[in-house]
Amino acid sequence: MNKQAEWVNYDKDYVWHPYSSMNSEVPVFPVSSASGVTITLQDGRKLIDGMSSWWCALHGYNHPVLNKAVTDQLQDMSHIMFGGLTHEPAAQLAATLVEITPEPLQTVFFSDSGSVSVEAAMKMAIQYWGALGLSKRQRFVSLRSGYHGDTFAAMSVCDPVTGMHSLFSETLTQQFFVESPQCLFNEACDEHDLAPLRKTLEQHQQQIAAVILEPIVQGAGGMHFYSPEFLVKARQLCDEFNVLLIADEIATGFGRTGKLFACEFANISPDIMCVGKSLTGGYMTLAATLTTDKISQVISQNPPGVFMHGPTFMANPLACAVANASIKLLLDSDWKSRVTKIESGLKSGLLVLADLPIVQNVRVLGAIGVVELKQAVDMKTIQPAFVDQGVWVRPFGKLVYLMPPFIISDIDLKKLTDAVRAVVSSL
Repeated sequence: MNKQAEWVNYDKDYVWHPYSSMNSEVPVFPVSSASGVTITLQDGRKLIDGMSSWWCALHGYNHPVLNKAVTDQLQDMSHIMFGGLTHEPAAQLAATLVEITPEPLQTVFFSDSGSVSVEAAMKMAIQYWGALGLSKRQRFVSLRSGYHGDTFAAMSVCDPVTGMHSLFSETLTQQFFVESPQCLFNEACDEHDLAPLRKTLEQHQQQIAAVILEPIVQGAGGMHFYSPEFLVKARQLCDEFNVLLIADEIATGFGRTGKLFACEFANISPDIMCVGKSLTGGYMTLAATLTTDKISQVISQNPPGVFMHGPTFMANPLACAVANASIKLLLDSDWKSRVTKIESGLKSGLLVLADLPIVQNVRVLGAIGVVELKQAVDMKTIQPAFVDQGVWVRPFGKLVYLMPPFIISDIDLKKLTDAVRAVVSSL
């Protein structure tokens, strides 16, 4: 048995892949390398990446600037505990995040994944109200069709019915859920759209620590795009009822929607914001939870006088260094024009599918293109079909969607949309 066959068999025998069965018939494709927007499989086939490795590889793969940031940092230290110690990459990254996120987010807590950043945000909100003597404020309001991560607190604010975590419903903290906004991205909102949120806040204000939502784009819960007006009015309702607003920008941050952060569509600032995924350009796992000086000081000045959280690998120097390089690379580029061009290419390539009887809806925003089908896809057949087309597209449920790297060429983007049309039309 050659070495390649050996490790592929190890994977088959021992590795449990995300959201999969150890007895799954859905194929797993061995990768030998990735560069630019091209994934090269072990058998030599080359695939254009339409997923940015779950939405994080903004600059594609094997980017020389990001490679250099990692190797340069490696010469100094790969990791150092963040308890009682600090280092330049983390401090610089915190300063940059404060500068580019909406004011008045001024305090940065690092963690090692998006789910953990949501856990930190929820603990911050609870600890804040506890410090003010309102310890009954321990529950959260979330939008249906929302997704915020796979750890336990994060799961509790994911959609409890259509989400992926209904199996744990008896174990999870029971939160409050309101209907996802029915006013779509280019539509106005009225009081009817806000009525469920207002009613929940009116009835349960004394129990609620925060409203948590994904601004403008609900990601893995359904790829729903809603009106910025809803976000404006949700901010107003949180102020009116004196509850915090948590914005989960893990999927939407760093330009994916056409704004640097999706909150900018509504020109609002949350009390707490979570970022991750694209933070390091897809090189390493890193996330951050940002909050205001007011919240961090209330927590710091009241018993126990510290924020009760501390991941072992928080602020990993390698991850912080590459995050600094990735953000600089993004901001120094003409990323807005590039995202606008990707949006145009996605519209011209995908909107035609809306006429198919099997298609429920086609929608595009920024560098996000979604084809929503009327029935869930069969992964055993659709995944190999995309590979046969020379592209990497990973549907889920009823959704076939694209989130390509920002560096994708017009030609490669067209190949992606052509492949989606070919595969969806054949279903």
